[in-house]
Amino acid sequence: MHRNINRNTHLRDILTVPVIVSALGYFVDIYDLILFSIVRVQSLKAIGLDGQDLLDKGVFLLNMQMAGMLLGGIFWGILGDRKGRVKILFGSIFLYSIANIANGMINSIGAYAFWRFVAGIGLAGELGAGITLVLENLPQRSRGYGTMVVATVGVTGAILANIVAKNFDWRIAYFIGGGLGLLLLVTRLRVYESGLYQEMVSQAHIRKGNFLSLFSSRVRFMKYLRSVLIGLPIWFCVGILITFSPEFAKALSVSGTVNAGEAVMFCYIGLVFGDFLSGFLSQYFRSRKKIVLLFLLLTCGMTGLYFMQSGVTAGQFYLVCLAIGVAVGYWAIFITIAAEQFGTNLRATVASTVPNFIRGAVIPITFFFQLLKGHIGIIQSAIIVGTVCLVIAFAALHGLEETFARELNYTEE
Repeated sequence: MHRNINRNTHLRDILTVPVIVSALGYFVDIYDLILFSIVRVQSLKAIGLDGQDLLDKGVFLLNMQMAGMLLGGIFWGILGDRKGRVKILFGSIFLYSIANIANGMINSIGAYAFWRFVAGIGLAGELGAGITLVLENLPQRSRGYGTMVVATVGVTGAILANIVAKNFDWRIAYFIGGGLGLLLLVTRLRVYESGLYQEMVSQAHIRKGNFLSLFSSRVRFMKYLRSVLIGLPIWFCVGILITFSPEFAKALSVSGTVNAGEAVMFCYIGLVFGDFLSGFLSQYFRSRKKIVLLFLLLTCGMTGLYFMQSGVTAGQFYLVCLAIGVAVGYWAIFITIAAEQFGTNLRATVASTVPNFIRGAVIPITFFFQLLKGHIGIIQSAIIVGTVCLVIAFAALHGLEETFARELNYTEE
């Protein structure tokens, strides 16, 4: 009976104001997050860098952005449980919009690093607050569809980023991203806090947003750690294989020129389909864990195919980037699982920190990638790092509980 979906009822359940605003916020979030990968070479050349600096300084700036997201995830998550999901949703949108505009004005690597760091802090809050708001506003039978909509709409921001970067100067592309975020703020008057959060706030004795409590219990810590680690392959693929696709294409003797912006666009087109498919399948089969397992297996296959592309054309290379995007398109389920594992007084903290710890994991991933690259080359180093990420993810998934049918009206002691 659960598979006979009443379409009209579920559309009304799913397409609520919190879902639409969260999806649009994530759309602008992804636009900015991915724009740097697209304009990396163009922007660094414009401020006087060239040669090996395009890769080395590119990694440095990416790490600054991810460091900001790591710290921002903790900051916004705690505030989200203490001050409310809606305030954090729009506070983060405002900050990354201002940082986007400032990125379009930089003229030195120092200024670029600073504003990528600030942008990272801003980008860290929107998704966690949005996902938490959606999960707490929708009924259990529909919440997976709600996060599916947020992720599917959101990742299309990367496609817009590539289109804008192709047709405008990189500075203008940053300005457009900032303008889109500020425009989105006008929707704030129509978004309200979830009933679960308001009910919790009325109970003064409950400790809200206590980040350290995630580490005070072994059971809670292991649950949190596993929730983080199942996402490692996503950012290995996006942060290494796609971001540095021109360098990999050269090492694989791909015929024709591979552009990072095109690789990102194809990957995110794949992510659109992957996020939709994984979200739908998790609802259809009433399981989060089984679908994440399926997509981890797909990721194994597609990353293997990526490294076997010796001598292919640029067009064929882009198709594999698209396939990788589909395979790692379990982002929505990844965050949904994490949020569903914890009570209302820690849910925003978890939903904000988990995706940003994974994004921040790009720092050690790129560190070990570069360390190995100097000894065994770009291909072998990526294979080793990718294999480690996948093994860890499989082990973490095995230890997690199924959360599909879990009721969310509870708190952590």
